[in-house]
Amino acid sequence: MSPAARRILVTGGNGFVGRHLVTALAALDGSQEIIVGRNNDASAQQIPNVSSVSLDVTDMQQVRDLIGRAQPTHVLHLAAIAAVSAAESNIELTWDVNFRGTLNVVLAMIELAPTGRLLFCSSADIYGASFRIGRPIDETALLDPVSVYGATKAAADLMVGQMVRQGLRAIRLRPFNHTGPGQSEDFVVPSFAAQIARIERGEQKPVIRVGDLTSRRDFVDVHDVVDAYVRAILRFDDIPPGSPINIASGRAISIGEILELLRSLSAVPIKVEQDPARTRTADTPIRLGDPRTAADLLGWSARTDFSSTLASVLNYYRNFLKQSV
Repeated sequence: MSPAARRILVTGGNGFVGRHLVTALAALDGSQEIIVGRNNDASAQQIPNVSSVSLDVTDMQQVRDLIGRAQPTHVLHLAAIAAVSAAESNIELTWDVNFRGTLNVVLAMIELAPTGRLLFCSSADIYGASFRIGRPIDETALLDPVSVYGATKAAADLMVGQMVRQGLRAIRLRPFNHTGPGQSEDFVVPSFAAQIARIERGEQKPVIRVGDLTSRRDFVDVHDVVDAYVRAILRFDDIPPGSPINIASGRAISIGEILELLRSLSAVPIKVEQDPARTRTADTPIRLGDPRTAADLLGWSARTDFSSTLASVLNYYRNFLKQSV
């Protein structure tokens, strides 16, 4: 398929990953068309050759109207409630968005854009308790989610895989923990970074209260995740239908190491205090992914040094707070 023929719809395109992804897609080729499906309360990015439309994926008629009208060649389905805490606080909405929203996209594509290609952005949280084996998880591992978020993503992932057998053209991308500039404080790295930025400005006492710091996670820079998604678009027709693909670094770092690296970047001394109220034993002490399928099918690997990722998040919050004054 020639670049000029691509018409790419990105649901949730104004979210954290979506903004980075749309920027990368727009830089690929000026002649392709990119449509950002955004939440009603999200502002549109001003990028040449990128259009924006309000899209609620839980509204089946809205989804049908957009896909029928746009006739996308590719749909990157990012729209989701992604923060575990937000998912737990509104379970019904999380199932509506993460599962029903995905089903709406799938059914609309099968009926109204049957030649379109779906890239479903799943999550490593679908593996859940399977991480307890303590070694890198590949795509054949049992889906055994331990959170509402993981369960909704697992259900959607299985549904997409099954619908491939009914003619859907789709692959399933399973990103592990990822972070970068623009991620909200609902996630651990920006939460630490934002607190450090406030401490540097004198807006918070020079203390960060923490719970268990021993959990180890496989972190990927958001730009590397975006690179994997872009490669998946470019190589889609060469990838076996329905393929699940882990987007992982194959390396794990503890939450304590992350905090220490961020503290080392601080302009002022910062104390760390244990808070018993925040301390609980992790269900999965280590979450580590096997990235070999991504290497084989996408020619991809995580390349960004994680210390530079942490610096970019801290600098983002330094600038964000400065501009908020």
